[in-house]
Amino acid sequence: MRYFLASFCFIALVIGAGEPAGAQTAQSSIEANNADFVAKFAAKDAKGLAQHYTEDAVAFPPNENRVAGRESVQKMWQSWIDAGLTDLTLKAAQVEESGNLAYEEGTYSIKIPGKDGKTSEEIGKYIVVWKKGDDGEWRLHRDIWNTNPAK
Repeated sequence: MRYFLASFCFIALVIGAGEPAGAQTAQSSIEANNADFVAKFAAKDAKGLAQHYTEDAVAFPPNENRVAGRESVQKMWQSWIDAGLTDLTLKAAQVEESGNLAYEEGTYSIKIPGKDGKTSEEIGKYIVVWKKGDDGEWRLHRDIWNTNPAK
């Protein structure tokens, strides 16, 4: 019985140690990326925001044309920063990983200045396809979002 128990404990230890101590799951990496993304947005750092995207990323902003490539994504974010958008929040609801791809489903909110000088809050949902690079970093590869209906 002691041999069985010792063997069971050893096998459980080996199985539990299947991932290196420093390795991150896609979910924890994506959550960290989202926190940094929000911080870069608050700092009005469009170049830093664009670094979260793959070189061949594509964004699908609501009511706008498709935006292809990291440089174009940077210009998109810069135009919104220049327009006075503030207070971005991101909340991942689900992350699923398969190989070097993952998808994230979540919700966002952002403050938008109106023509009357009043700020309104836009609330919506998003889907992101993340791609893990050769450097091990997860980056946004496809990014689409849209607003919820007005209440």
